[in-house]
Amino acid sequence: MSATTANISVPSLDQDRPGLWLRNRRWDMIFMILSVFVVPLPYVFYLLGIRIFNLDEDVSRNIVNGFVAIAVGGPHMMSTMLRTGLDKDFKKSYPMLIRSSIIIPVIVVSLAFLNLTLLLTIFFFWAMLHVMHQVTYIVELYNHKEHAILKKGGSAVSLQARIIDYAVVLTCLFPMAAYKISNGSFAVGTNDLTAVIPEAFQAPWFFVAAAGVFCVAFVAYIVKTINEYRTGIINWPKTIFITLTVVVFFPLAAFPNLDTAFQGANTWHSFQYLAITFYIIKIKQQYGNLNQSAPLVARFSNRKDSWGLFALSAMMLVGSLVVFVIVYQIAGIIIPNIDPNRHFDTAYYTAILSFLWIHYYHDHFLFTNFEVLDEAYK
Repeated sequence: MSATTANISVPSLDQDRPGLWLRNRRWDMIFMILSVFVVPLPYVFYLLGIRIFNLDEDVSRNIVNGFVAIAVGGPHMMSTMLRTGLDKDFKKSYPMLIRSSIIIPVIVVSLAFLNLTLLLTIFFFWAMLHVMHQVTYIVELYNHKEHAILKKGGSAVSLQARIIDYAVVLTCLFPMAAYKISNGSFAVGTNDLTAVIPEAFQAPWFFVAAAGVFCVAFVAYIVKTINEYRTGIINWPKTIFITLTVVVFFPLAAFPNLDTAFQGANTWHSFQYLAITFYIIKIKQQYGNLNQSAPLVARFSNRKDSWGLFALSAMMLVGSLVVFVIVYQIAGIIIPNIDPNRHFDTAYYTAILSFLWIHYYHDHFLFTNFEVLDEAYK
């Protein structure tokens, strides 16, 4: 994965200007669309660890978690700082956002020791929201190019079309998750999240409601897509992207090991995020003031490919490793005879979520900028 990341940016920021692609057909297909096929890989390797190498389920699960975190998940979460904490322009525009970010590690550490299950429940639902937010953001980037740059009209960029696209994307993960919750069997790793989910949701009505909403959205999406095709206004890159997202994400929550299943979604999401983030930075370097606003980032971005930016993002993972070691030592002291799985999970999730939630928090602002690619379209 990290080897492929090196080719995220090519020497020129060429665009397929007449087309609907965000950059060009090859780049969009590799990094935005076909990269969806990495989703099953973590689960495949988890099963290989159990059945081929006879590893314990938790050992295999944690190996996969660790590899994804180091190879792509960790660098993707840290790469946000290349556009926020390390960029003077962003800090000047959102000073309170930067200052308030310190609250997040305090909350994470507190919940890790007081109620790890609650921490993971919040994490799971915020993570799903964040992944879906990124999907809708990319959808809106396609809409923005079609409507604002190419000046095309029609239902593909209408309010009704947007609502249908958002609805099918935002609801596709929830039917299977609601089914497990309604049966009281919703667990991530060794942590049963139903312990902190209100009992009112652990009933059949919750699954019926979630499935019903998704079915309505999915049927509306099919009808909309057929109408767009017949009238000749279909946005193929966006349509393929949404369709693959829904098809792949819908069954994820049905897998027995949710932890590893959602690592698949995390892998795709992270791979996608690195591509779009590095491309945005390259655009600012070529057309903006990256050297002045983020000199450290500019220094690592001087290479024609994206190895420098990936390396800088990966190097910042040292902070997460330090947190893991400290919390692992402290947890053994604060909680004598702590269960080995809880011991590892407490340190692991504290080290990861302290930075991951800051990444989520900052992206809620970054994902409102739909004009970020406009300079490259000119």
